[in-house]
Amino acid sequence: MFICNMKLDGNKLGKIFLGILFAIILIITLVVIFRVLGNNSFKTNDTISKKDIYEITPSNYTNVLKSVHDDLNTYVGQKIKFSGFIYRMFDFTDKQFVLGRNMIISSDFQTVVVGFLCECNNSITFENNAWVEIEGTITKGDYHGEIPIIKIDKIEKIEKPSDEYVYPPDDSFVSTSTVL
Repeated sequence: MFICNMKLDGNKLGKIFLGILFAIILIITLVVIFRVLGNNSFKTNDTISKKDIYEITPSNYTNVLKSVHDDLNTYVGQKIKFSGFIYRMFDFTDKQFVLGRNMIISSDFQTVVVGFLCECNNSITFENNAWVEIEGTITKGDYHGEIPIIKIDKIEKIEKPSDEYVYPPDDSFVSTSTVL
């Protein structure tokens, strides 16, 4: 017969318990930090596939716009084709305009203009709010910071489409309508 006499010290047992609890909390904290900083949870699933000319439609417009702005270096050199209306800001040059669409941001149809900054030698011949279809190449440019700029190869006037509105990107969009 074997007899084991063990004396438990409450002070040591408490320290061991707190040490294990601290280690578990530290591991959970590190996993959470890794997931938050390691994964970009705001990436969209709609990316431009590499082909000759990628056509942007109203259904994928804002997802593509967000993807290109989020990861510009991946898309530099890609040729795209899409339509929108000409929108100019006071500080644009004569060659610049935004090829925009109105994005609905709330249930009462509040909209904001979203689009790509474009550059074209004959852009001055097109008036504001004229609907056009363009083909161009995504380049890296500067307008109050680094942004994608579409260098237009082909531009033609079109009629206003029946599907003129676009909707926010997928689940990652945060509405600013409460701020406006």
